[in-house]
Amino acid sequence: MKILVIAEKPSVAESLARVLKANQKSRHYYSGDDYIVTWALGHLLTLKMPEDYKREWQEWSLDTLPLMPEKMQIKPLPKTRPQLKAIGELAKRKDVGAAVIATDAGREGELVARWILDYLHFDKPVKRLWISSQTDKAVREGFAHLRPSKDYDNLYAAAQARSAADWLVGLNVTRALTVKYNDSLSAGRVQTPTLGLVAAQAEKISKFKPETYYTLSLQTKHGDAQLSGNPHLDLVSAQKQQKQLQAASYQVTAVKEKSKHQKAPLPYDLTELQKDANQRFQFSAKKTLNLLQTLYERYKVVTYPRTDSKYLTTDLRATMTERLAAVSRYEPLAKPLAGRKAPVVQKHVFNDAKVTDHYGLIPTEQMPQPELFSSDEKKIYDMILGRFIGLFLPDYIETQFTYQLSQGFVLKQTQVTQAGFKYDLATTTVTPLKVGAQLQGSVNLNKQLTQAPKPLSEANLLVQMEKKGLGTPATRAEIIEKLVNSGLMERVGTHLAVTPKGQQLLKLVNPRLTTPDLTAKWEQQLEQIAQGKLQKRDFIAQIRHATTDLVKEVKRSSADYKDFNLTMKVCPKCGSKLREKSTRNGVLLVCSNQNCDYYRRRDPKVTNHRCPQCHKKMVLLSGEKGDYFKCTHCNITEKVGAVKGKKRMNKHEERRLLQKVNQDDEPGESALAQALKAAMEQKD
Repeated sequence: MKILVIAEKPSVAESLARVLKANQKSRHYYSGDDYIVTWALGHLLTLKMPEDYKREWQEWSLDTLPLMPEKMQIKPLPKTRPQLKAIGELAKRKDVGAAVIATDAGREGELVARWILDYLHFDKPVKRLWISSQTDKAVREGFAHLRPSKDYDNLYAAAQARSAADWLVGLNVTRALTVKYNDSLSAGRVQTPTLGLVAAQAEKISKFKPETYYTLSLQTKHGDAQLSGNPHLDLVSAQKQQKQLQAASYQVTAVKEKSKHQKAPLPYDLTELQKDANQRFQFSAKKTLNLLQTLYERYKVVTYPRTDSKYLTTDLRATMTERLAAVSRYEPLAKPLAGRKAPVVQKHVFNDAKVTDHYGLIPTEQMPQPELFSSDEKKIYDMILGRFIGLFLPDYIETQFTYQLSQGFVLKQTQVTQAGFKYDLATTTVTPLKVGAQLQGSVNLNKQLTQAPKPLSEANLLVQMEKKGLGTPATRAEIIEKLVNSGLMERVGTHLAVTPKGQQLLKLVNPRLTTPDLTAKWEQQLEQIAQGKLQKRDFIAQIRHATTDLVKEVKRSSADYKDFNLTMKVCPKCGSKLREKSTRNGVLLVCSNQNCDYYRRRDPKVTNHRCPQCHKKMVLLSGEKGDYFKCTHCNITEKVGAVKGKKRMNKHEERRLLQKVNQDDEPGESALAQALKAAMEQKD
């Protein structure tokens, strides 16, 4: 009997198939003597939409809200139905005796596979592959230690609960707001409090009032000394004190020496990597995750991306030398360490108690091929590699000297005694001062201004989301992108800002949904479900009750709303006003009636067709005689052929074709000839 293996993506299925010797490739799967390896395409199924439960729920109306299906049900996604059908046929084969879930080892990966198996009513034994890297070695070891799928039933329950909660809260509150205020207003249990964090920071900035203050510093050849406590002074007091101190002498009255040890940072988890990549390279969280996923799936040079831990399990200790050797040809610093089989110096990184599903991001035993990496992929890989190599290097050590000076000044000096993992820093030596030493210097008056809080960058927002318990490492990037794409939040330079639409949304919903407390509580409960400490039905009951309250408040609300994107243009289908909507392909004019599907481009589409005179791109327009190209610089126009790459047939050519068809056919007109003649008669 064969075993059916379900991967999450085709690229992963290909890697698994190679290791499992399933070398016969078909359109939807790989097959071999012992295994059949197939794949999902992300999710193949989704929760049913309201109209799938009841026909009357299709219309967006306040009267039907809240929508509360008795049981959440799933349905196939239209675009991926052929792949689901193929998996169904494989599952029914008589030579298939069991299945292995080989989707991503996490909550969402579990949901992808379990929904497929549940939808297919698969009743044969199922086991789970749980690995943290995609190398051949990891796959072989994983298949040698498969676990029963029932060991992950609680994880599946948590995934179902998360999906149902997002549907109940997000769909109901979004519909209520959209219908009430006749605008597309997207709300959700995670995205709305995330938007609230950005808005709260903006409010702090708007309320901030800068204040001028003055400080005094003593400039010496040993460095600048500050007044003890670094007091903020008004101008009169500062000038008076400066005058008194300018003529004073300065003597070292006390010396304090302190050695400071700094350990190398732990490996990255996903959130910290996204934060640092945003600060260093201005990468969005989504971009960093995509790059990381490529390094994991295609190149197999890093471990599982969506991890929330920075620690490593103790069983990895035996693999660290092999991983170091694999990267030694790529990273010069690793070569001498690998040559002497250097041990891990930062031993505190091994801590089983601080690893949940996956350990921190580190290189695999797969030798990297940097010539295959894109520039951005290399940047992410180098960040992970830098943290990894730091584990083999000693602590950074510096000696701090603090001198108490007469007249209340404090002078500090730092001496680097061991660069350690900060290998690019040179050691420095200072000559310590002794008690009684006399110093010469001038007292400077420094005018300063209190600084306003900074707007949240994507890096800052990720940190806040993690701190407040909003989302998971796997979902935070998507949440940020959804807020931007829905027009509630925007990127302004290197920081994030709430749009006027988003500001209004936060005022229209219950404050409980705009702050992290309620959502963080729900996330904790989802984790409890995964650990078997809370029942899914109890959580869903709580979500249903909260949803009902949130919808009722929207219905009762008398708040005003202004649609800044509404235009004076009218929909030709239903007569409602058209609304501007920004997309990747330009601005669209979309009907404001939620039950109408009309839309068109606001601006002409820019094509790759070049103007014959100035060679600039021409726009595509429609006229009474059909589509045509126009150069907005030269006003030159060109007709667009009926078939791309071919000229449109004129009437003379059409008649010649018709005569030829009639001559070639037997007596009596063929179907083609009849069709052509009918078309000609209509034109005439």
